[in-house]
Amino acid sequence: MSYAATAALQAAVYQVLRGSDALAELVGDAIFDAMPVAAPAGTYVSLGPEDVRDGGDMTGAGAVHDFVISVLTGADDANGFGRVKAAAAAVSEALEAADVPLTRGHLVGIWFQRARARRVENGAGRRVDLTFRARIDLGARS
Repeated sequence: MSYAATAALQAAVYQVLRGSDALAELVGDAIFDAMPVAAPAGTYVSLGPEDVRDGGDMTGAGAVHDFVISVLTGADDANGFGRVKAAAAAVSEALEAADVPLTRGHLVGIWFQRARARRVENGAGRRVDLTFRARIDLGARS
């Protein structure tokens, strides 16, 4: 197992999301790799937690990354789940359709795993957490 490509994967995912016109129409440039101190107004996207496990085999080293991307809106946005779910769909479509080049390793693929939509901030805000799985090959074993 190797955790070597995690930064490359995170940077590539961030760039794919920033480059999505469909997502930009819904959240503008409110796509965060590191959240600002105060939550932004309106709907926004945040890269979240990641779990990594060995994905190597007899042909080479590799890793399987399960990572979360969250789409959130605060109490100031009274649009209910509609806008948050539309942005979540745009995130999913951007990642599933993109050619995602990595600066380290080779991305075999990114697959949607699950989503969880819920109310937050005492029911006033909305949140969708999308979990994706990425498989990365790191090269031949010596």
